[in-house]
Amino acid sequence: MTQTTQPQQADKNAKFKHQLYQYSLLILGSLLFPIGVTLFIVPWSLNTGGLIGIAQILSYTLVQGTALSGVFNFLMNIPLFILAWRKLSKNFVYKTLISLVIQSTLLSVLPVPSEPILPDVLSNVIFGAILGGLGIGLCLQSAGSAGGLDILGMYFSVAKPGFSVGKLSYLVNVFVELIAAFIYGLPNALYSTMFLVLMYFISDKVHLQNICMYGLVITSVPEVKEHLLSDLGRGVTAWNGYGAYTGNHKEILLCVMNRYEVKAVKRIVRTYDPQAFFILCKGKAELGNYERRLME
Repeated sequence: MTQTTQPQQADKNAKFKHQLYQYSLLILGSLLFPIGVTLFIVPWSLNTGGLIGIAQILSYTLVQGTALSGVFNFLMNIPLFILAWRKLSKNFVYKTLISLVIQSTLLSVLPVPSEPILPDVLSNVIFGAILGGLGIGLCLQSAGSAGGLDILGMYFSVAKPGFSVGKLSYLVNVFVELIAAFIYGLPNALYSTMFLVLMYFISDKVHLQNICMYGLVITSVPEVKEHLLSDLGRGVTAWNGYGAYTGNHKEILLCVMNRYEVKAVKRIVRTYDPQAFFILCKGKAELGNYERRLME
């Protein structure tokens, strides 16, 4: 193998490991969410909100005694996948489809405990929210999603950048919980709302995609800058510099990124210039043309 192809092969291997890591997160998250819902939430007749919450209501009202919420959830996601296919990255769509198949299958086949695992409803809400929040957060961290409102959020963030995804999610969940209050009773709806708030709080802590970071790379290898531009798709500001002790020419590169793009930057630097100096800092705020990305 020639010297010129060694960095390329190393970069290819690193990308493969990164994809393997992401799919591991996706599968784990897709398992945790339905397990948390089935074991802790469903036995108390609580509602999860979102599309799965609507699927729960349909299953309860149309086919009582049969766990078809997973089937209804999958069917309702089909038009969302058509939207996503037209506007979003294929990588995101494929991962979300895998997640949705796993979730819908488990929601349909996992046996619901005849008696709640924990004796009080609040404990079940907390543990269900922890598993559900971890599941959703890991799916988002893998550059995919858990489906439902997550797909709509990603779609509108690309199609209509000024659109408030938070308001859409809020309105849908309020609508679902109002119906749940009518069907299951007000106390159950209030506990369901508590579950939703806690679950999304945990998922936000796990999925910190929009934390702004900035990195300074000091290198003498031109390929580092080229691959930061091509692989990361971020803007790079470059200065000419030199080592004060050695007098050797250096390029100083500044790049703003989100938390999960840091791994890609480290991979590029290690692959093309292991001797480079890399400084990473957390940004407090950003103004100007910085693209907030919800997916790869």
